[in-house]
Amino acid sequence: MTTRLNLKLNQGETYRHTLNWRTENSVAVDLTGYTARMHIRPNPDSATILATLTTENGGINITNAASGEFKLFISATDTAMFTWVAGVYDLEMVAPNTDVIRLLAGSVSVSKEITR
Repeated sequence: MTTRLNLKLNQGETYRHTLNWRTENSVAVDLTGYTARMHIRPNPDSATILATLTTENGGINITNAASGEFKLFISATDTAMFTWVAGVYDLEMVAPNTDVIRLLAGSVSVSKEITR
């Protein structure tokens, strides 16, 4: 089941968000061997990608595999370049056996930077 989580970013600010994947019974999912990927788009049907976070590009870091902990990261330099103010995303986890699980989905809003 996909969890809905809306993200709020500040343009020009480093974005870090720590999350823990747990089962419905609150048992941590062991993320050993998992990868993760996330796209932000203007709307679900758009071919335009506003931002990409993956375990390969450092946008998603599995910080404690045994406890199911991972972090989202977008640098201040990258958020400063955002010219958009709203979008949607989903985050998929890819298991070692290549099963894909859509873990999170929601909207993304960007508060425009005034001091720059």
